Amino acid sequence: MTTTIFLNPQLLSLLLTTTFFHLFSSTAAIGVNYGMVADNLPSPADVANFIVTKTIFDSVKIFDTNPTILQAFANTNITMTVTVPNGEIPNLSNGGAAAWVNTNIRPFHPQTKIKYISVGNEVLLLNDPALSSVVVPAMRALTDALREAGPQFQDIKVTTAQAFNMFEGDTVPSLTRFRTDQKSYFEPLLQYLRETKSPLMVNPYPFYAVSAMETNVDFFIFRKTLGLLDGNSGKVYSNALDVLLDKTYSALLAAGFGDVDIVMSETGWPSAGDPGNVIATIDNAASYNGHLIRKIVSGIGTPLMPNRKFEAYIFGLFNENQKPGALFERNWGLFQPDFTPVYVSGALRDGPPPKLDNPDFTVIPRTNFCVPKPGVPDDQLQKNLDYACSQGADCSPIQPGAVCADPATVSSHAKYAMDSYFRTKGVDSACDFSGTGQITTVDPSK
Repeated sequence: MTTTIFLNPQLLSLLLTTTFFHLFSSTAAIGVNYGMVADNLPSPADVANFIVTKTIFDSVKIFDTNPTILQAFANTNITMTVTVPNGEIPNLSNGGAAAWVNTNIRPFHPQTKIKYISVGNEVLLLNDPALSSVVVPAMRALTDALREAGPQFQDIKVTTAQAFNMFEGDTVPSLTRFRTDQKSYFEPLLQYLRETKSPLMVNPYPFYAVSAMETNVDFFIFRKTLGLLDGNSGKVYSNALDVLLDKTYSALLAAGFGDVDIVMSETGWPSAGDPGNVIATIDNAASYNGHLIRKIVSGIGTPLMPNRKFEAYIFGLFNENQKPGALFERNWGLFQPDFTPVYVSGALRDGPPPKLDNPDFTVIPRTNFCVPKPGVPDDQLQKNLDYACSQGADCSPIQPGAVCADPATVSSHAKYAMDSYFRTKGVDSACDFSGTGQITTVDPSK
């Protein structure tokens, strides 16, 4: 995606005074999700003016085709992603695509620069085969309707956003594959995306991963840690977002679609939660989104996709006070409804830079390792092995035929699994293993 250029003198002045941190690469893009599940938000016109004049965002994603919002962003050079709600997908695949384009796209584009249409959002999470089976037909019908509407509409790409329940099991990034029970969904979807040169949209949320695990939050919010080793590829990961992106890339590659681009359609971190929620905090949100912006702007890519430029849409623009569920659901916003920042993220053009613990996305060199104590019997080592592999250790490299499978002994496999578990948890107590583990400064893999 190219850098947006504003000709208005005031906007040009803002661009000239922007710090290096806020400079865009030639193809990376920082966007934001603009949700409206609230009763206290400013008008779309005021929001559009704020985004254009005050923020670094060059793209906006909405969860419908709200005409007032689309009108507000006309002639702003902000690119828009609009969404077909899940409930409207069957109608598009059943002859309704042309009418949908005439109502929701034709009156606005190209004055409002609609870049993507997302057909549904996280459809696989609904576990509704009848709905997922018509997603690709709806996408093809929309593409045909856009083509018939005229040449000015053919630059709009049609895609759909995926949640991270799309993978088979849980393994290291380089061995990740798409779900075999959803082959009939993914094969035609990826074929369509390749044919139309459209991206696969994904919604990576490290927040949900750390919330479901008893582990250190630092790895999930880009703070410096020992990192995570993919024993199959040998790549070391400094953060959870890279893990999720490389899982997506590996699944695409294994399916034969490594040329399909990846767009992060939603990612973010909530700044407040219910009592006892120590994950959804202002400090954690500032760390995640501040590093996220830095990462996208830097264009450094991931371990498996070095120097890859990504588009990313932060979730979300505002705290939305009418969203149902736990308190954190109402606290994803970078800004309050009066446009004041919830915390310093780096999203404001002339705002202070965020405090970043790990701006270069490096890991702490390992000096401590976990190994079994001498003389531990095989039955106990097997228990240690089973426990470590079931509690978050990366045990894929010691599976039959994998890179660390030999020697195929309980002692060798337990040593690998115990150290992997210790590295994942990042605390000395993770090497206890009922008193049978010990910390050493000698790398057991040497």
